[in-house]
Amino acid sequence: MSKQELIAQLQDREILPGSALFDQIHELKADNEELVMEMNGKYHTNKEVLAYLAKITDREIDASVKIAQPFYTDFGKHISFGKDIFINQNVTFVDLGGIVIEDHVLIGPMCRIISVNHLADPQKRRGLSVATVKIKENAWLGANVTVLPGVTIGQNAIVAADSTVTKDVPDNVIVAGSPAKVIKEIKSSVKENALEQVL
Repeated sequence: MSKQELIAQLQDREILPGSALFDQIHELKADNEELVMEMNGKYHTNKEVLAYLAKITDREIDASVKIAQPFYTDFGKHISFGKDIFINQNVTFVDLGGIVIEDHVLIGPMCRIISVNHLADPQKRRGLSVATVKIKENAWLGANVTVLPGVTIGQNAIVAADSTVTKDVPDNVIVAGSPAKVIKEIKSSVKENALEQVL
């Protein structure tokens, strides 16, 4: 089963313990954990980290991506990285539902991006539901930010340190707090056409 087929099967449904899908997820998760432990077990150059991540995600990672160790992901196969991304140390991706990181994104230390929830029903609490998280181009997550399932962080948006993001963030705003709320609009001092020439 391809990654796209698996993600499609996971969306908009309850994934319950004992089901074939639940078991398959945890088999793949166990394989990923070994690679993550190897990657974080000692110092590696960025080129070596990206080689590990290519194995973990089953995707080629652009050489412009910079990731500080340690970096954690529980599933691994459902992460998509763009170009010119910087991820600081001790960041965790819970990516079963899909995490998309677009070009030029900055992610501060200790951030957590979560695409999986347990079920609210006490009788089904060990079950799972998923929703894709998207961090759009040139967004910046400050230190210790948590992004919850199904959230999209807009282009150029800034999420202030220690915030918890529970709903979509528009383009070109700063949000802060728990839950995060818009506190300011961002106005660029560079004209749009000049910015395109730089990028």
